[in-house]
Amino acid sequence: MRALVADLSSLPRVAWAAAGSRLRHDLPWRRGGLLRLRELPEPSLPGDDWVRVRPTLSGVCGSDVKLLHVGLSPLLSAYNPGTRAVPGHETVGVVTDVGPAVERVAPGDRVLLDPVTGCVAKGLEPCPSCAAGDYHVCRRMADAGRSGVGQGQGFSDRLGGGWADAVVAHDTQCHLVPAGVPDERAVLAEPAAVALHAVLRWQRAGDRAVVIGPGSVGLLVTATLRRLHPDLDVTVVTAGEFGAQRALAAGADRTVGQPSAAVLESVAAHLGARLLRPRVGRLPVLDGGADVVFDCIGTASTIDLALRLLRPRGTLVLVGTAGRVRLDLSLVWFRELTVHGTICYGEEGALDGRRAFAEVVDWLADPAYAVDGLVTHTLPLERYAEALDAATRGPGAGAVKVTFRP
Repeated sequence: MRALVADLSSLPRVAWAAAGSRLRHDLPWRRGGLLRLRELPEPSLPGDDWVRVRPTLSGVCGSDVKLLHVGLSPLLSAYNPGTRAVPGHETVGVVTDVGPAVERVAPGDRVLLDPVTGCVAKGLEPCPSCAAGDYHVCRRMADAGRSGVGQGQGFSDRLGGGWADAVVAHDTQCHLVPAGVPDERAVLAEPAAVALHAVLRWQRAGDRAVVIGPGSVGLLVTATLRRLHPDLDVTVVTAGEFGAQRALAAGADRTVGQPSAAVLESVAAHLGARLLRPRVGRLPVLDGGADVVFDCIGTASTIDLALRLLRPRGTLVLVGTAGRVRLDLSLVWFRELTVHGTICYGEEGALDGRRAFAEVVDWLADPAYAVDGLVTHTLPLERYAEALDAATRGPGAGAVKVTFRP
């Protein structure tokens, strides 16, 4: 089968890609880089309760791009010591083969894959996190079990992802695609579950929210806020005009464009907050700002902006994969801010213990869930350079969600 393989086993090559990416964003997938299209044996089923799936659409996530640009913190290698993987954790496909103990799906079924593997999929005794339904923060992520180390499809050394002609998954990871839901909508299930988990991390205290980022996760956070809190005032920070119309369609009340100075002034005017200017530095802080900010980008500049936007005892939710950043955290302690990190999703207490992934699969069948049109680019595997270029450039390429069609 064909598969895109990310190989980070050579430290000199990794260092070259990390340094060179600052000059050329496409260096990791150029000749001699970290990603190659290769022929691999079709994956075998790790156990009787596993299935094989032929991907029909697989998304490119910001974490995939950061992986290839060596932008993820080295700290995370403690949880995933593997150095070789087939990326792709946003996958919709068709079941081609099932083990004798599979109960949820059958050959020919269209399925969505929840990519996160915990102890059950690995064939291990459930750790305390998995026993509580928090399999996304499994305490045995660095243990191989049946499926290899790592978080799951797309990041495991042994368990391939959706950027391939075939992928295997545990029975519990498979969710039937609702009838009538096209691949371009179904493929959003994984980032939509990320968005739902992030929104549920905020224990609502207030009526004014800001979402930073016009990409797929930011737009899905916006749609989720509108679905769960119809009366909430939602402002979305966009990259200039890019994403503004999509943000409004997803449920934003208004949008404001970067740079940070313009965002702070616009949000202050809307909220009736005061702009306080420090003696040193050009950017002000808001006195009486937003109740919650969801930062869906996670750079030093966006986190700094989020902290400046918040009211005293407001909440910052970091959505996705921030890396190493240099920040002035004075406002966290001086204004008693709450900062939540989020990653993936599990069984949510606010949903009576239901999995966030299962919840959004149902949402996708509802036309009122305003997420159509987020897939902007679909390319075959052999045109991976074009796909990753668009995903990296984002607004510069008119890209929201880039996908592969193996």
